[in-house]
Amino acid sequence: MPTFQPWYHGMITRSRAEDLLSKEPQDGSFLIRDSESILGAYALCVLYQNCVYTYRILPNEDKKLSVQASEGVPIRFFSGLNELVDAYNNPGLGLVTHLQNPVQREEDMEDDHESCLPPQLPPRNFSNSDAKDTEPVTNSLSETCMARLQHMDLSILQEEHQAALRDYFRTLICLDVEQVRNGNPNLPGLKKLTMILCKSLNSEISRVLPSLEMVNQIMDQQLSSSIGHLSRQISVDSLQSMSFRLEQLTKLLYTIEDKARGAVYESAGYEGGHRKSLIPAVTFEVKQESLGISTKIFLKVNVESGKLFFKKSKDGPEDKYYVHNKILQLVKSQKMPAKISINVETEKEKVVRKEFVFEDAKKREGFCQLLQLMKNKHSEKPEPDMITVFVGTWNMGNATPPLNISSWFQCMGQGKTRDDTAEHIPHDIYVVGTQEDPLGERDWIETVRSTLRNITNISFKQVASHSLWYIRIVVLVKPEHENKISHVFSDSVKTGIANTLGNKGAVGVSFMFNGTKFGFVNSHLTSGSEKKLRRNQNYFSILRFLNLGEKKLTPFDITNQFTHLFWLGDLNYRVEMQSNEAEYIVTKIKQQQYQELLGKDQLNMERSEGKVFLHFDEEEITFAPTYRFERYTREKYAYTKAKATGTKYNLPSWCDRVLRKCYPLVHVSCHAYGCTNDIMTSDHSPVFASYEVGVVSQFVSKQDPESAPQGGIQIMNCMATLLTKSQTRFFIEYHSSCLEKPVKTPEGENTQHSNGFIKVWFGNQVQLTPIISDPEYLLDQHILICIKSTDCDESYGEGCVALRAAQFSYTEFQISLTHNGEKTGTLKGGIQLHTTDCKTTEKLYDFIKVERDDPKSKGDRSSLTQTLDISNPNYMGVSYKTGHMKDQGWSYIMQPKPSPGSRSPTAKHSIEDGKRSEMFDNPLYGSMSGGSHSRSKDQQQKDQLLSPDAFLCVKTADSDPDRPPMPSPRTRSFTCSESNPQATAAVAPPPTKSKKPVVPSRSDCNTGSKPRLPMKSRPGPPEPTAPKVKDNREAAELPGKPRQTPTRPGQTPRL
Repeated sequence: MPTFQPWYHGMITRSRAEDLLSKEPQDGSFLIRDSESILGAYALCVLYQNCVYTYRILPNEDKKLSVQASEGVPIRFFSGLNELVDAYNNPGLGLVTHLQNPVQREEDMEDDHESCLPPQLPPRNFSNSDAKDTEPVTNSLSETCMARLQHMDLSILQEEHQAALRDYFRTLICLDVEQVRNGNPNLPGLKKLTMILCKSLNSEISRVLPSLEMVNQIMDQQLSSSIGHLSRQISVDSLQSMSFRLEQLTKLLYTIEDKARGAVYESAGYEGGHRKSLIPAVTFEVKQESLGISTKIFLKVNVESGKLFFKKSKDGPEDKYYVHNKILQLVKSQKMPAKISINVETEKEKVVRKEFVFEDAKKREGFCQLLQLMKNKHSEKPEPDMITVFVGTWNMGNATPPLNISSWFQCMGQGKTRDDTAEHIPHDIYVVGTQEDPLGERDWIETVRSTLRNITNISFKQVASHSLWYIRIVVLVKPEHENKISHVFSDSVKTGIANTLGNKGAVGVSFMFNGTKFGFVNSHLTSGSEKKLRRNQNYFSILRFLNLGEKKLTPFDITNQFTHLFWLGDLNYRVEMQSNEAEYIVTKIKQQQYQELLGKDQLNMERSEGKVFLHFDEEEITFAPTYRFERYTREKYAYTKAKATGTKYNLPSWCDRVLRKCYPLVHVSCHAYGCTNDIMTSDHSPVFASYEVGVVSQFVSKQDPESAPQGGIQIMNCMATLLTKSQTRFFIEYHSSCLEKPVKTPEGENTQHSNGFIKVWFGNQVQLTPIISDPEYLLDQHILICIKSTDCDESYGEGCVALRAAQFSYTEFQISLTHNGEKTGTLKGGIQLHTTDCKTTEKLYDFIKVERDDPKSKGDRSSLTQTLDISNPNYMGVSYKTGHMKDQGWSYIMQPKPSPGSRSPTAKHSIEDGKRSEMFDNPLYGSMSGGSHSRSKDQQQKDQLLSPDAFLCVKTADSDPDRPPMPSPRTRSFTCSESNPQATAAVAPPPTKSKKPVVPSRSDCNTGSKPRLPMKSRPGPPEPTAPKVKDNREAAELPGKPRQTPTRPGQTPRL
């Protein structure tokens, strides 16, 4: 590897190579980097007339290198890059210009020396790749060990053991080093030593195992003829390692314990034994408004029996109740965080709406979680469409954890926490990330499993675990989900000193849950307030080199490979304030006034500028900084540290974080995000997050594949804007699990090339044929899009489009393109979905809706009782607390559902006993059947489902001057647009609709004899949003009292 050459830049990204060449604006400037698409190949990047030309350098079978230059130029082979560069310094060899000015390699960033002492290294084998130093290193290791052995008292050991130790450290350890150097990691000398030392233990295990195996088989409820099979197998294999045999012994003991627990639970009347957690019945005290009179009532939720009881007193009779399948929907009020409406079906098959007010919003959330768990538990669906995921991160500070860490897994402490009524609800998946973990992997996993057993009575199954030095990730699932997990991968990346030490870095795990792809990354980034840029570099290194997910998706980094990606860990981003403001920060924390500090949070600032974690989401932080505490207390921050060079300041900061990134239009909701108060062995507090996520099953179509019509996905009118100076041609590659193989488009046409930007028009319609045409399957699928160059097959940007957006008609989309975590452009286009006629089933997560007041209802008596509904805002990334859209990197202009009078999937009867609210259906289904009266249909369509980009600037094909609305025949053959221009014209986006009479909304039906108010039928501008009311719930003082603001250092107190 020619790393010593100044023009060789190694594994830098394509965009970084272009930036370096732009700083040397001279024709013939060049550099060589590693290819992103072919392992072992290189990319020669040449600057000419302010454009970058890229040529692949490919090795042949004889390791000779050749350049893919212009056609007609004879291919030349070179033994190395030095010879190749010397040759292409001459003109006329097929390049756009000869190589003239090599771009020097940037100096590596300053190594991360976090302390005067080197990082503590984990135990590892000694080896050296330099053959000349082999003998001295080996002899030195043997001599060191023998010297240590001579200073120890060997009289307490048996003579046989003394001889074995001397023999190993004198000779056998040298043989082991040689074996490792030759590729054999089995350490035969050490194995011989352990067999001699553990001879008695070996015989004892052989004596104990048959008895334990017999107990195990008795618990199996059926006798087996192979009682002593395991013991005989282990006895015969005398060369098996002791660690494996002890592990078998430990696993067998745990299995016996679990089976015995199950048998006892079953005999005591527990349904399902330890495999099913018993949720106790919970009673909520609520208020019910009727004719202006508030009445106290009690709601009792019995998850196990599937009943919701209405009682007038806490100990009253339970004669009035509704079974789970009669509870149709829960509707949360946004204006009143403690209010909820329950739609239940009566015996007369009518839907009754009942409204209740809880003690606080947390109680209401606990009630909703219990109801949703009850619906899921008693659902007739064979597979779940929604699960809960716990994500936790903790820097353990190299200290043994306390005996009780239950509060972490119960999401109890500060911040957004679960109500105590929901603390017994187990999650389906637990993902636990630790840093500076001093325990062994088996010890820590058993600690977690034991804690979960005590909380939930469930023995969780291990899916995966992976460790890098003291960074660890563990994934556990409920036993009933074990067979739903597949395609498990794990990997790690080192980002420590010179990217070679694992004291900093990341570990990751990915898997499939039925048809949904999950990814989890636990990282420990560079520490130090001043090393923000180094942390950013750590993030991009992890993105590039963490090898998770499907191998066929190599163009896509981990941010585009998974339906749900969670990034957790000690990210080490700090509050960027002066060290003399430490006391001011502590005062703000004591007053629970975090907003100013969060505005100075490095991670928030870097994300807002799009520098790291592009398009990731983080739940609002409402808990105190989790670092740096004085150990064994949470009342004091130890923000100073005495060092030889002076006092170092570690200001209180939110170092420990959990972020997520999901595909468009998928369900995800955060129920908890906070930190514990009672786990104090480390200078960090553990952080927890609880999510509710949508999943899809392994679909089996009920239709006959031979008789069912073939469905199709049409993607058309695509225009890409790429941030690049490369002078090349591009094509689009489509990937999806619903396609048999990736689909490539013809070359696009470069329509405009300005400084740093290039626009590419892909006018041809692309027809994708899914493997299954059933809408129940297709609407849950996504199309991954990759724009590649024709010269080197490298990606210039990736994105994702949800097929659900095109459920009812042609839909325009605009997505951000990213590559290796950086934004590289945008892609606009249209998508149309053709599926078979089949009714889709309602999702469990549609059971709960969010209802908000219409902003224009003030001053309009006719709309005092009307509300607009955002049904499950989690599809769009809408926070129902604020109503603001989050930047997700995608937007859609969706047409309305064909049936304007259609109703919510759950509202199938008339609603009585309460005020009827005007709603439009879940944005997931694209229906908008009842909006504000003064809005036209066209305006409603525009407002229906837009991401933040759409609110700022969304142009249709008719109004976008940069993209022709229709592809036209072109003279250039590579666009392939002459072949069938009529076919493209046939699928043009629908023309702008003319004015139509206003159709009465749902709330105008059943109004009796009351005449309707006059309404405007002409489209008008969007209604202004209501001014945001100041929320004083998080403030330390009441709004009516003056607030005492802490004084900054050097600031005159305000009177």
